[in-house]
Amino acid sequence: QVQLVESGGGSVQPGGSLRLSCAASGIIVSTNDMDWYRQAPGKERELVASISSGGRREYADSVKDRFTVSRDNAKNTVYLQLNSLKSEDTAVYSCYSQTWRGAYWGQGTQVTVSS
Repeated sequence: QVQLVESGGGSVQPGGSLRLSCAASGIIVSTNDMDWYRQAPGKERELVASISSGGRREYADSVKDRFTVSRDNAKNTVYLQLNSLKSEDTAVYSCYSQTWRGAYWGQGTQVTVSS
């Protein structure tokens, strides 16, 4: 059974930082492409960052130079470091992986940026 479990969300002031985690079971993060999406109220889901099985990182223009995606193979966990947060970063952040066994989503973690 594949599970992706996010954690690390919360409420921060503009300019603050958070680190989100996506702990995987049933798949190996180092051999699969892993994505972070977000969805704000009333908006479509947006791909924020990706890390490929080969380690290539890609970012949406809106978060480039502020967010960093990484992984810890020993912990089978993917991270998303969020820096210089803005109010428009407020959303539910979810991790996702399309594997040979199917597509899997985590339950999401809420990030709220407000003064």
